[in-house]
Amino acid sequence: MKKLFKLVLNTIPRPLLIRLSYVARPVLALALKGTAFTDPIDGKSFKTFLPYGYGTQRNNVLSPSTLSLERHRLLWLYLNEKTDFFTSKEKKKVLHFAPEQAFYKLFRNQKNLNYTTTDLLSPLADVKADICNLPFEDNQYDIILCNHVLEHIPDDTKAMQELYRVLKPGGMAILQIPQDLSRATTFADDSITDQKERSEIFGQYDHVRIYGRDYFDKLRAIGFKVTEEDYTNKIAAKLVEKYCLAKGEIIPVCFK
Repeated sequence: MKKLFKLVLNTIPRPLLIRLSYVARPVLALALKGTAFTDPIDGKSFKTFLPYGYGTQRNNVLSPSTLSLERHRLLWLYLNEKTDFFTSKEKKKVLHFAPEQAFYKLFRNQKNLNYTTTDLLSPLADVKADICNLPFEDNQYDIILCNHVLEHIPDDTKAMQELYRVLKPGGMAILQIPQDLSRATTFADDSITDQKERSEIFGQYDHVRIYGRDYFDKLRAIGFKVTEEDYTNKIAAKLVEKYCLAKGEIIPVCFK
């Protein structure tokens, strides 16, 4: 079953996969039910998580129930434990780019959130928009969530400037990206056009760069005050393993 699910994830277009997953998730969750690993987003436990990844597969990372990956579960823990995202008595305006299924219904149903989703292609997007040319006024949003989007954007500087523009003064933006912390500087090479070669080098055929440690300074140059949140090192080691998190992943928490 895991091999079949791996094939499906890597060959079906995303909009169709989203629709199919509503049927597949309950079946997978039942088949893999156990006690070894837990998805903190919904609290359900399994004997194993599913493999996932373009090119090189990562084992035991995709939750059978929410379809969350390591980064989603880490973000959920941070929002739940270190912010008032779920508990604020004052309604917050939230802008969520490329909304993930793991979060979509959960966030949509939060009565304390005025929740807007945006993307160029996603069927879950309320507003179809280019991140480099957003149709929103300045200083609009209390919280911006942008998870693994910027590595797809050729002009990421313009995208960051737009994110900064629409964030309210005092607002928070969490701008997660795949990052190689062993690299001091970000790597990009537009001359590599073969999709297989791009997948091997960049981790995915439609990624345009590999971010290094300088990512945080680039955000600071835009104007953000950046906290490099090493949250897995603030969680008990047994929970990092139980929740199938990526040890050492940094959450870029940005303020205006």
